[in-house]
This record gives sequence, structure tokens and C-alpha cells, in this order.
Amino acid sequence: MASAPLLAESRVLTLDQPLALDGGQQLDGVRLAYETYGALNAERSNAILICHALTGDQHVASPHPITGKPGWWVRMVGPGKPIDTDRYFVICANVLGSCLGSTGPASPAPDGQPWAMRFPVITIRDMVRGQVALLDALGIARVHAVVGGSMGGMQALSFAANFPERCAAALVIAATARHSAQNIAFHEVGRQAIMADPEWRGGDYYGVEGKGGKGPEKGLAVARMAAHITYISEAGLTEKFGRNLQARPDGTPGAKTFGFDADFQVESYLRYQGLSFTDRFDANSYLYITRAMDYFDLAEEHGGRLADAFAGSTARFCLVSFDTDWLYPTVESRIIAHALNAAGCPVSFMELSAPFGHDSFLLDVPALDRVVAGFLG
Repeated sequence: MASAPLLAESRVLTLDQPLALDGGQQLDGVRLAYETYGALNAERSNAILICHALTGDQHVASPHPITGKPGWWVRMVGPGKPIDTDRYFVICANVLGSCLGSTGPASPAPDGQPWAMRFPVITIRDMVRGQVALLDALGIARVHAVVGGSMGGMQALSFAANFPERCAAALVIAATARHSAQNIAFHEVGRQAIMADPEWRGGDYYGVEGKGGKGPEKGLAVARMAAHITYISEAGLTEKFGRNLQARPDGTPGAKTFGFDADFQVESYLRYQGLSFTDRFDANSYLYITRAMDYFDLAEEHGGRLADAFAGSTARFCLVSFDTDWLYPTVESRIIAHALNAAGCPVSFMELSAPFGHDSFLLDVPALDRVVAGFLG
């Protein structure tokens, strides 16, 4: 019997209670944009919470409203797929601080003007608090699993550590329990590129006449270019581009211009990635979300010992890393696995072979499909 077509329900929830933040402030009237797939069973026990990465959103398996492209995990979520919407009720919310419908820097502050840089600095745990408030509103006391890759994996870890009674399992892919100095350094390069763009205007670029509210597009493009390099492997770049020269617009073979045009294919690729990113993402959101990732240190939140973060958890854990991921290499997952073992939590851990680097969790890696389906089942 053929599965029914996948239907996404898009909604926005406004929290009726203030959301307390790690920075000591609170936000009133927080809006969380989210999508659901599948049906919640009578016991309300089949919910899976998917957490998205830095530049992701709630459109897991539905077309993106700006780009029209398929959802970012459409190969993983749907009827008969590893996260099977015939069996599970799948939820994904745009994180606090982002720009696809949830409250963030572009949202109206109490005075009616965009928050811009008046928006409070947030943390990964603050994002998770918003997700828990969403589950409360949906009447879901405990999810079957929380799942995420990259920053989504950080959220999954934070969820399991800070709300242990709310999840039965956590699937953490290509993630880390704390941001390293190298990770912070790459983010700072991106933030400085944005803030050095004269169109950033101290963050007050929304609605500037003649600018369409886009603001520092050049700075944001450079930030995206720098970050994108960390998402792919050196071998992958070499195989795809090598030192190949970019063909000229008239179709003639590539040649060195002895100037600063995009002579190499890899240069052209990065410029495209940067420019296309500015059409769908807000520069101030990029600043805030990267800062949240940099502040993430699960051990620090729990007295300095990572195992103590999971002391109250009864969840099953599955950790997945990729052998070509140098942003969050396998050693980071191994540290988490050791901490979970020390806390007495059931954990499976595997390193998968894939040529794509950190972005492998988003791409066609059949071994990951098998792991996800097997663990959730």
C-alpha cells in the first residue's frame, strides 16, 4: 500500500509566558515558527523533535518559502524514510534568534521598532527552552527522540541534559559539547566581516530607504564564504574543483586574467554560496546565532564535568561523526561518548566514512540513513 503524500503544517506559536534567558533577561511574547509532519498518536508518545543547524530553519521537508528549494532534510524525513512520518509526529521549530518567523533581531521590540542589536544575547539552552515551551503548548510531555546535526546536535545534547524527563532518546550527529577556539575564531571572522560592512549601520539597517532592509549583504556573503569552507572537506574541494579555471561568460575555456576576478572554479563557487545566502538570511541573526554557538559549553553549565550534565538522564543516546569532518571531528563525539558512559547512560557511537566533510549529515550518505532508522525504531 502506497504511503500518503507528505503534508507539512506550518504554524506560529506566541508564548503566553515570558521566556527566561541565560543572560538574566526575559523576552515577552516570543513567537516560534514551526512545522509538523505526520500525526500525533492518542498516547502522545510518537513525537520526534528535529533541531536545525545554524543557517537552517523549520522547513525540514517542505519547500523553502524564499528559495523554493526542497527542505533541507527531505531525504531523511517522510513516509517510509528513516524518520518515518507514517509512524512519527515530526516537529521542527525555527530557533529563537533566527529570521524565518521566530522572534529574533528583525522582530518588533516593545516600542514597535526592530530589536536589531538591542535583542538580548541568547544561548543554545535558551533556544531549547523555547522548544520545550512549544512542546508544552502542543501537550507533549515527552518526545520519542530529539534529533539534530551540527548546531542541531548541540540543541539535542542541551535538551537531554537540561530537560532529561522530556526525551526518551537523543540522536546527535556531527556535533560537539563545546565550541573550540578554532570554531570561535572562524565565527569571529564572519562577524567582523558583517560589522565592517558600512551597510551594517550598527545593526540598524532594517527599512533603510533604497536598501530593502537587507543591510550588509557583502559582509554577510563573506561570512558565509568563510563558514562554508569549514563545512566541506579538503578532499571534497579538490575532487570537485581542484585548481580548475572558471570558463568565461562567453563559453571560452578558463584562463588566468592576471586580475582579481573569479579565475578558479572554487572562487566562483564560494561567491555564489555567499551571494545566494544573503537572499534568505538576516545578518544580525547570523551574529546572534554564532555567538550562541560560541558560548555553548555543556560541561561548564554543569559544574565543569561533562558527565554531570547527563547525571539525571534516562535517555538512550546515539552519536554519529564523519571521518572527513574537521569542524567537529570524531574526537569531539568520542568525548561525549565517554561522558555518557561515565554517567551510566546507554550510548552507541559510530564514525561513518563520507567524502563531504561536516555537511555529510545533509547529503547522500546511505549508512547514516540506516543508523537513523535503526536507532529510532
